Amino acid sequence: MKKTVVSTLLAAATAVSLLAGCGSSSSSDTTGAATDAAASTTEAAASSTEAAASTTEASGEMKDIDVLNVAFVPSRDPDEIVTQTEPLKQLLQDQLKTLGYNVKDVEITVGTSYEAVGEGLEAGTIDVGFIPGGTYVLYDDGCEALLTATRSGLSIDSDDPKVWNDNKPTTASDQQVTYYRALMIAGPTDAGKAVAEKVNNGEDLTWDDFDSLNWGVMGPTSSAGYIYPALWMKDKFGKTITDLSHAVQCDSYGTAFARLAQGQIDALCVYADGRRDYEDKWTTDYAMTNSIWDDTNVIGVTEPIYNDTISVSKTSEVMQDADFKSALQQAFINIGNSDEGKQVIAIYSHEGYEPAEDSNYDGERKAQELLNSLNAGN
Repeated sequence: MKKTVVSTLLAAATAVSLLAGCGSSSSSDTTGAATDAAASTTEAAASSTEAAASTTEASGEMKDIDVLNVAFVPSRDPDEIVTQTEPLKQLLQDQLKTLGYNVKDVEITVGTSYEAVGEGLEAGTIDVGFIPGGTYVLYDDGCEALLTATRSGLSIDSDDPKVWNDNKPTTASDQQVTYYRALMIAGPTDAGKAVAEKVNNGEDLTWDDFDSLNWGVMGPTSSAGYIYPALWMKDKFGKTITDLSHAVQCDSYGTAFARLAQGQIDALCVYADGRRDYEDKWTTDYAMTNSIWDDTNVIGVTEPIYNDTISVSKTSEVMQDADFKSALQQAFINIGNSDEGKQVIAIYSHEGYEPAEDSNYDGERKAQELLNSLNAGN
């Protein structure tokens, strides 16, 4: 039931998050610890896998696998995906051979839909799928998240909006992170400034504060522009975007920022590094005198939105070998750390991989419930 109710909406939502590279957040404290912990996990996995490979090589054993079926979701033109990922075949074969597995053939396909890849993983006709978090939680009965993609982070990663305002501007970080956040940002109108002033004075905002503003939001399947801000409002106030007295749907983040600059809206919902993307346009196209950092303030910060997954089938014959799954995990990590590998995975704006934790996608599960309720109300 959960698949049929929300799969269409989630496909649209995850297409945006998969391709937009909607930024990721990172700070010197919280993300540093998370990155160090993830690095330790990765190093431990590498050590274990390398030890197993050494044992295999020493004993002269090499396990044969006839074919490994890898599928990508159609978030870009299928021909473009197939062309750019062609080198992945040899990269995987080379890496897995060093880890004790002789994969004779790697078949790479692009699914006809996000759901088609999820269904293939569930049925076992696909061994490995590059799928976003939303698709993963729809099909987690039949697949396992092996890895989470990483992207470059940001200089701030806090759930306190005042921290973002006290440390403007947000800059890029050299740390790799597995998630990004959505922000609720107030603009330079009197109403926007009044609410931002309360935040910067350390005061707690009320629903009336939020409801007093004219909001710009994305469509209801946008993770950063709608779903996660709606979840945040529900957790904090017991209400959601649909309860706002004044909210207009924008066709793009560019339109939303233009309306914010022109005073047509007081606040908007956007991915965490959105202001960095529109910093130049703020003073050129939108003809603002002050910088976007001077004119805007964060008034709400969502929980992490985790990046795309590399998931494996729970039912395919190949994936019944637990040692092979460990080797495959390490192979993708190694590929993501190589220059040639980075060129391949850039098709999805990925920069590397870390071992996945299923619980990190609980936010997507809550998002699914919200989409379900929205669908039921239409």
